Amino acid sequence: QVQLVESGGGLVQAGGSLRLSCAASGRSFSNYVMGWFRQAPGKEREFVATISWSGRSTTYVDSVKGRFTISRDNAENTVYLQMNTLKPEDTAVYYCAATSRQWRAGTWESYEYNYWGQGTQVTVSS
Repeated sequence: QVQLVESGGGLVQAGGSLRLSCAASGRSFSNYVMGWFRQAPGKEREFVATISWSGRSTTYVDSVKGRFTISRDNAENTVYLQMNTLKPEDTAVYYCAATSRQWRAGTWESYEYNYWGQGTQVTVSS
């Protein structure tokens, strides 16, 4: 079992930055592929980024490439999402997720993740 708690959301102007954190409790954090998803009002949950067990491999959805960076600190059981040059269309609830599946390249679907945090709101004003 893994418990996930996100933090770092808030209100920011377009062009600004935020860093989301996801603290994990439970065993063997380093064995889990970690991901970030987001869900805007009236829309389906969307894959944002994922990172391999070691942190050496990452994947991003096209709309955030070059602006967002996912990273992890296995010693601190924490995964981060650095979000720069934020746009109003980035407004959503952001969810941290963990999966015990094997790492693979490419985007991921929400059903592939076993554990989820409660979400943190990110609002970008124009």
